[in-house]
Amino acid sequence: MPKKNVTDLTQRPPRSPRVRLGGYVILPRILDKCRAVLAGKNGEYNYGCPTDQQFFTFAGVDPEALKAQVTAGKGDGELLEWIKADAKYQRSDAEVKMWSDWQEQRTPMDTESREFLHSEHVRIAPRREDIAGWFDLLDLDDYVSYGGQP
Repeated sequence: MPKKNVTDLTQRPPRSPRVRLGGYVILPRILDKCRAVLAGKNGEYNYGCPTDQQFFTFAGVDPEALKAQVTAGKGDGELLEWIKADAKYQRSDAEVKMWSDWQEQRTPMDTESREFLHSEHVRIAPRREDIAGWFDLLDLDDYVSYGGQP
């Protein structure tokens, strides 16, 4: 795999889960984490985490099959084309947009998840009033983990 595509996640975070590729949120972050894992530069980030699984399930993409494509050195555009051609579900642009918009606003649905988000919020930045959903928490954690002030 070409090293030029690798984001060293020990030095900076992956792309925000809000960044889109082909309309899909989460996907650019997944690719950053996958490349970093393959290069041994993922730090505390995990490829295939529960947030990643949201994408894999919706798109019908096997995480190991995507990893194989990344290992082959494909760039973001090539990977998107592979997903469009080979994913289990061929989603329309409207479906992708609706799903991505929903993901950006997704909040914990059960008590255990709400308690987890709340405890992380309190741990990282208790005075922030704008942390309501998963992407809010991920962006905040990335920012603070690399020296940003909560």
